[in-house]
Amino acid sequence: MWFSAMYRRGNRWLNHSRSARNTQLSVFVLFLVLIMVALTVIFGKIGYRSSWMSELQSQKWNSFDSLVRLDPTVEFRNGTNLIWQLPDSPEAVLFLAHGCNGRAANFWDKSPSCPTCVGLPEERLIVLHALARKFAVLAISSKGRCWSPGEERWIAKDIIQWWLAERMLEKFPLFALGASSGGYFVSVLAMVVRFKGISLMIAEGEFNHLDITKDYPATLFVHMPKDEKRKRRIEKYMVAMSRMGIDVTEIKCMEFPLTPELFANRIPGLDQSLSATLFKVFQDRGFVDENGYIRDDGRVIPWKTALEERNILLPDKSLVDHIQEEMNLAFAYHEMTSIQSQQIFDWFESHKS
Repeated sequence: MWFSAMYRRGNRWLNHSRSARNTQLSVFVLFLVLIMVALTVIFGKIGYRSSWMSELQSQKWNSFDSLVRLDPTVEFRNGTNLIWQLPDSPEAVLFLAHGCNGRAANFWDKSPSCPTCVGLPEERLIVLHALARKFAVLAISSKGRCWSPGEERWIAKDIIQWWLAERMLEKFPLFALGASSGGYFVSVLAMVVRFKGISLMIAEGEFNHLDITKDYPATLFVHMPKDEKRKRRIEKYMVAMSRMGIDVTEIKCMEFPLTPELFANRIPGLDQSLSATLFKVFQDRGFVDENGYIRDDGRVIPWKTALEERNILLPDKSLVDHIQEEMNLAFAYHEMTSIQSQQIFDWFESHKS
């Protein structure tokens, strides 16, 4: 009896000891797994950040001078302007839709062939990327301040089909990129124009109001996660579209620091001296933090007043909009971006067939 009791106690002690060791081992393994996951996420983010920061630093307004030049043709049809340019030996076609308060003229530099063009830094770089990748480019101006998804989609469809036929481009794969209001518009236009793929930039599309099917074109969301409301909607739509069999993916655009060279690197007509002066004013006024990150959306920062107070004159008044765009882009809440053009056009090209 005594021996049996001691045997049972010994067994319980051994089982408890094994259980404790097993629990400790499980906890240790779980701890290691969590560390590995954390390191993967951290270094993954560092790698991603390093990739697009490298693209930002290497991408300048004149990076394509040896490859292609902006030389558009301007036409008027169906009550609106259209501007276009063909590369040598085109292989695909890209339709561009601007955002609110934009126009087709934003995508090309001012020139004898387009005296009303303004060449905003991000828009012009998107066109240059497209031309360098052998995409014929067509941009249309909306009739109003923003795009209207009703009658205007039929106007745009007519213009696109007419232009493709006129330029003998109907055999090439057709894509579309729209930003903000233009993104919403492209998501609707894709119901009546057969695109191979569409890129919706800083826009979640009109999918709550569209009766889309699995035949809807492949969709690329290019968005800024700082806009959390839009980010959540995009996540919701991506899940729903994937379940329907639609090829859908995303590119996330993050904030980046201003530098003394940034404005000169990205804006034609703005030299290094003025770029450094702008950065110094932003530092002195506290518009950027100690690491160069802009503290607020460029649209609400009184940077123009700060320049006036220091008697700093811009060589051209049109540079105000160019500087504003780069500040908005650095804050990464809502702005057209060309920084991710390499990824966007890689995605387009993967959907040509």
